[in-house]
Amino acid sequence: MADQLIRATAADGGIRIVGVITTRLAEVARQRHSLSYVATAALGRTMSAGLLLSSSMKTLESRVNIRIRGDGPLGGVMVDAGRDGTVRGYVDNPAVELPLNAAGKLDVGGAIGPGYLYVVRDVGYGYPYSSTVELVSGEIGDDLTHYLATSEQTPSALVLGVFVGADGVEASGGLLLQVLPKAASDPALVELLESRLAGLSGFTPLLRQSKNLPQIFESLVGDLGLEVFPEPHLVQFSCPCTYERMLGALKMLGPEELQDMIEKDGGAEATCHFCGEVYHSSPDELAQLIDQLHEERSASSK
Repeated sequence: MADQLIRATAADGGIRIVGVITTRLAEVARQRHSLSYVATAALGRTMSAGLLLSSSMKTLESRVNIRIRGDGPLGGVMVDAGRDGTVRGYVDNPAVELPLNAAGKLDVGGAIGPGYLYVVRDVGYGYPYSSTVELVSGEIGDDLTHYLATSEQTPSALVLGVFVGADGVEASGGLLLQVLPKAASDPALVELLESRLAGLSGFTPLLRQSKNLPQIFESLVGDLGLEVFPEPHLVQFSCPCTYERMLGALKMLGPEELQDMIEKDGGAEATCHFCGEVYHSSPDELAQLIDQLHEERSASSK
């Protein structure tokens, strides 16, 4: 099943539902960053959440940044997701592994520990909107549900899951269900949705049963006037880093530090935090950057 995001509504537009499948992109992230089981689950959940949150933004240039900083051994999680369906991310300590929790599941909450969740929404112009909330459990789904309720005043439920097998990610994705203002005043409807979500055994078990997103929507709100948007939106792990950007970053170090790299290191190596791509620059290329800097300084002094 291809990685994709699908939107739907129910209750005459009073309920907004978004589902995302991120199995392949979570596996790409696992391989790129050499992630442990629990680190894969933490990053996979957060990438799914980023795509779900960005799906409600208006322009394709819009992006959501989710940063989790905890006191646990994993350290932190950083994800950048776009309305265009691209997402990237990393964890501070990718090799961390923990025993399963009391429920027999990957202990993401224990790996992250107590801390804070930071969400930044950037629509592509003006000042980004940012918000900070304290982590509720470190399990990511609970924490982002708390964020939506407190910072955006939208009754929401976020169900996230990543199943990692011996050969890699077998299922990954999430579900976002929001009760919009026109329906939020109906306590019976809100209670009904809460009971149905409480009855879910999780999200990845449904994917592993070969359930697709419309079928999952149908099981939750099929009797409430479900309307599924016809076109799925493809999602993928993608990072805009390039060799040229790496050279631009090196150039900012200045000629003295570049010369030091030539003499002591015989070149330069840079690794992108978000995707793990490694870029190398030879002494000749660094010398060219130094020449460019001298030329630019000479021109500006005239």
